[in-house]
Amino acid sequence: MLTGWAIYLGADPLLTGVVMALPQMAQLFQIPAAWTTSRLGARRAAIVLVALQRQVALPLAALPWLPLPSSAFRAVLVVVTALAAILSVLGNNAWVSWMGDLVPPGIRGRYFGRRTALCTAGGSLASAAAGLLLDGSHRHGLGGEGLAILQVLACASGALSAMLMARQHQGQSPGGREGGFTFHRALQPLLDRSVRGFFGYLIAWNIAIGIAGSFFSLFMLRDLRMGFTLVAVQSMGTAVVRIVVAPTWGSLVDRLGARPVMVACSFGISLVPIIWLFPSPTCLWPLALDSFLTGVLWSGHNLASFNLPLAVTPRASRPFYLALFATVAGVAFALAAAVAGLLIPALPEHITVGGHPMNSLQQLFALSALLRLLASFVALRMEHASPRDVLIVMRAARSALPGRLMRRVFGHTSGDTGPG
Repeated sequence: MLTGWAIYLGADPLLTGVVMALPQMAQLFQIPAAWTTSRLGARRAAIVLVALQRQVALPLAALPWLPLPSSAFRAVLVVVTALAAILSVLGNNAWVSWMGDLVPPGIRGRYFGRRTALCTAGGSLASAAAGLLLDGSHRHGLGGEGLAILQVLACASGALSAMLMARQHQGQSPGGREGGFTFHRALQPLLDRSVRGFFGYLIAWNIAIGIAGSFFSLFMLRDLRMGFTLVAVQSMGTAVVRIVVAPTWGSLVDRLGARPVMVACSFGISLVPIIWLFPSPTCLWPLALDSFLTGVLWSGHNLASFNLPLAVTPRASRPFYLALFATVAGVAFALAAAVAGLLIPALPEHITVGGHPMNSLQQLFALSALLRLLASFVALRMEHASPRDVLIVMRAARSALPGRLMRRVFGHTSGDTGPG
């Protein structure tokens, strides 16, 4: 929907990149988020802030009927997106801290693996319905009205989800407040030698993702002329794979640890942007391969990167560790996205490499692949990380992840079931 609003309001690539990067720029509010969590308590802060965040975008639904100049429309989009992003940061810090109390360490991987599968199923169905609605509204010259309807539905479902969150109990922490704010607690993660390698990885990885991450949807809609329905179908393909493999990745995280899974998936993900160098409006089949690999690899990476901070942070200071982790990641992503927005107009519209044509967005995708590979080597500098992690996870995944397609990716297996 955010990409749809940007296109409908006539945003150029620079503004589109900025709007898509606002959720990451908002990570600068992580320290206030940690303070809010510590003052209000994780559960109460999460429920209130998430409820507000899911309603703040409701004014967008009025844009198609307001007699404002196009520049004012774009300003409203930026302001609303920024407010939603800030509230999301505040609420997410509280929610993750709450989940750290609620879900026992020994089953976090399996629990969040199954949760990911359920969330992905709901999200993919909503994405498919949204794509059909947007394409239908565009065919009848009602693109803005279609976006407005979706915005109202999103806010209504957000209100319902907040009501359901309020029914969940507190967890291990019985009280309201988590502890007072002090600069020592806020800066403690920066002095902790055990997480310095993770900080370095977060910086390198989010630069690699941010340099192109805001432009894949734009590439599909503008350059491949796929339409919202086909974009939704592509997302659903990824979602189906994630639904299948997420519980298994959760078990592997519990069994092997979050760090090896994250390292292995990082190396795999570094190859994915290369696929985007080959699609064209008349050749879309490479996106099917992207859906499969993205579903498998990002599912494992997301679960591992969610569980690792919970595993390496002390409970009393967890909101502050989470705040600095997210701040570092968000600033790196936002800066990379802003640089990408400035870089696109400076890149040649078309170049040919080895006889293969590439437009400016595809050049960014190739750069992202290289940077992801370099970031994966940075991951090996994390405490207790080892190049052997990649082989261990591949062997375990080859045995555990279901389906013949996985075995074709990882190679044929005959009885080798352990990680050894």
